[in-house]
Amino acid sequence: MKLLLLVLPPLFWAATKPLVTHARDRPPCPLGQFPCGNLSVCLPQALHCNGVEDCDNGADEENCVDNSGWLWVLGDKLATHSSSTVVEDEAAPCSLELFPARCRCWGQAVDCTAQDLSAVPWVSPNVTRLDLKTNKIRSLLDSQFARYRRLRKLFLQNNKIRMISPKAFAGLSQLKMLFLSHNKISQLKPRIFKDLQHLEWLMLDNNRIARIAPAAFAGLRSLYFLYMLNNSLAKIPNTSLCAEMPKLSWLDLEGNRIRAVHGAVFQECRELTVLVLRRNRIRWIQGGTFSRLNRLVELDLSCNRLDELPASLFNGLADLQQLNISYNPLKEIFPGQFESLPQLQSLSLEGLEIPNIHNLTFHRLANLSHIYFKKFQYCSSAPHVRSCKPNTDGISSFEHLLANIILRVFVWVIACVTCLGNLLVICMRSLVAAENSQHAMAIKSLCCADGLMGIYLFVIGAFDLKYSGEYNKHAQGWMGSLQCQLLGSLAMLSSEVSVLLLTYMTLEKYFSIVFPFSHHRAGRRQTVSVLAAIWLLGFSLSLVPLWCKESFGNYYGRNGVCFPLQSDLGERPSARGYSTTIYLGLNLAAFITIVFAYTGMFYSIRVTASRTAPRSVCSREVAIAKRFFFIVITDALCWIPIFLLKLLSLLQVEIPGTVTSWVVIFILPINSALNPILYTITTAPFQEQLKGCLRARQSEQSQRSSVLAVPHTSTA
Repeated sequence: MKLLLLVLPPLFWAATKPLVTHARDRPPCPLGQFPCGNLSVCLPQALHCNGVEDCDNGADEENCVDNSGWLWVLGDKLATHSSSTVVEDEAAPCSLELFPARCRCWGQAVDCTAQDLSAVPWVSPNVTRLDLKTNKIRSLLDSQFARYRRLRKLFLQNNKIRMISPKAFAGLSQLKMLFLSHNKISQLKPRIFKDLQHLEWLMLDNNRIARIAPAAFAGLRSLYFLYMLNNSLAKIPNTSLCAEMPKLSWLDLEGNRIRAVHGAVFQECRELTVLVLRRNRIRWIQGGTFSRLNRLVELDLSCNRLDELPASLFNGLADLQQLNISYNPLKEIFPGQFESLPQLQSLSLEGLEIPNIHNLTFHRLANLSHIYFKKFQYCSSAPHVRSCKPNTDGISSFEHLLANIILRVFVWVIACVTCLGNLLVICMRSLVAAENSQHAMAIKSLCCADGLMGIYLFVIGAFDLKYSGEYNKHAQGWMGSLQCQLLGSLAMLSSEVSVLLLTYMTLEKYFSIVFPFSHHRAGRRQTVSVLAAIWLLGFSLSLVPLWCKESFGNYYGRNGVCFPLQSDLGERPSARGYSTTIYLGLNLAAFITIVFAYTGMFYSIRVTASRTAPRSVCSREVAIAKRFFFIVITDALCWIPIFLLKLLSLLQVEIPGTVTSWVVIFILPINSALNPILYTITTAPFQEQLKGCLRARQSEQSQRSSVLAVPHTSTA
């Protein structure tokens, strides 16, 4: 308890210490707000892009969609393509003399979709579009399309193609689009596309391509779009991909098995505007790999295994608008990592722990309008960015430590109920003499533990008031502060000591009821020893993460309420194992013990009652059953959600932060608030003792009043 007296005053002092902000440090708009364009008006972040023009000039509804990068490139390309392409009219009469009867024809186009074809059908040589989707074609033979020299679009997706002969596309010199998606192609033979000099779109996604043979793309001098999503590529050739595709503008290699990217791969891709390498297994990218991609607009490196980015990796990307490096196990981001990206408009850093985040990391990105973090607290490092996501982690928001107004109110209500209820029980137990002094000692110890949970909630409420309106400015400092660490350990101490005391009291009661003659009641010394051991164990469990910072990291400071309930990918293995041992090991075992013990007690009482006087004890048995039921149900309401939350968190199931906040503010303190009622106020022995005490006081007062009245009567 002396340690608590040393810890609690600094917490309250820190919570009530006023925040001092110098005028020169204030941003144009408070954190959590944005300016209305060039007007000197600031609005809350919640009004940004909400569908209503809250700014007089409508600036709050501008640039709502993050359409930088590939959306801009694709729109520009489609606009150019549509201006030079004749629109196909499916209602036009067929101008082909030969085509399968079961297929559909209009103009110079043939559509044989889902016609159960096992081979390429014969059609008139003047066909310009041939649609063979969703059939059973297994191979493409040499010169199979040689007679269709005017063919511009060939759709072969969703077939069963395994083999493509080296000269399968011979003669298709006018082909613009070739779709081979969703087949079973495992390799591309050299020079297989050599006759496709005018091909612009090549779709090879969702196949089984494991390697790119040398000269596989020879002849594709006009290729603009190469789509190889969801294949099995383990590596990219060390030679330049664009040596044979000088006009390649869009390269999508998402969902492959690429492990490394060498510097020579993209050296000749001077026209490349979109490069997608997400969902691979990339661990290493050579510095300067992208240095010659000076027309690149979007680069996606997300969902890989990069633990480090070379400092010069993004040099030369002067036109880059969108960069995504999310969900990589990056250890740090250099302060000048993005300095060479003056046109960057969208930056995605989702899923990244950035311990060294700093304002200097983003301050030179003047055009940055959208940024995405793992934690909303990081948004304070990019105050000039118009749209920063997420706005909240469900627990806290830009403005408040507790995002929800209900939580901000009820944290005080529950704190008051918990503290006053437990304090009342301690006082009543101290004033009213108990038959079992050891049990009373355990009850008072339980009230002390539960009262600490109320103090924890009081401090959370105090810091919420302290940071009101500008929490995000202080979020990083708060979660890494000593106050947050001590507060988290206080909550852990309260919950663990409470669980252990409840288990001890339950077992003590169980043995006295089930084995009344063989059970030896604990004496005062034994009870004091057990209680001291429980408190010592509680202190140890709560302070271990503070003593072993290297192993546990910021164990308590992973959210604004400083309670380590959730697990995430950034959590250290030792910290995850420790919390799992406590919540799904110790606490779950204690909960199961309590449930089985009360079940055994009720069964024993019922059996004993049935053998003695069932009619006379029926009402007493019902009362005991109700009491036991409420004890078990409150334990279940408190701990089952926590067990489930921890289990889902370990299984990497995404848990909204709002769930965690409600659990910590409402569910976790249930036992702390109700234990005084269940274990003291509602018990018949305590009520009888209290009534007896009150009667004794009343009789004493009546005797005193009668004694005082005697002199008056004698005088009269």
